[in-house]
Amino acid sequence: MSDLSRAEIFDLIRDQLADILEIDPSKVTENSSFTDDLDADSLALIELVEAIEEEFSKGDHTFRIEDEELEELKTVRDSVDYVAEKLGVSR
Repeated sequence: MSDLSRAEIFDLIRDQLADILEIDPSKVTENSSFTDDLDADSLALIELVEAIEEEFSKGDHTFRIEDEELEELKTVRDSVDYVAEKLGVSR
């Protein structure tokens, strides 16, 4: 069980995404589509995955987003839900 809340996971992902895309974090909402709303290209999404994996890997626990699961993550909410579920954070 993680000591992070779902809101904290969203904040971390939002801030990473805003940094990668060089946009104001307030433009990133849970409903934002990576490609349609935020104009994120595949390179930006790869950077985001790497940033998320690094952020949530602690000690000897490695956090990994599998390639086949990545295709299902279309919105910020999808990614927050995915991370929360893998970390055992309740909604």
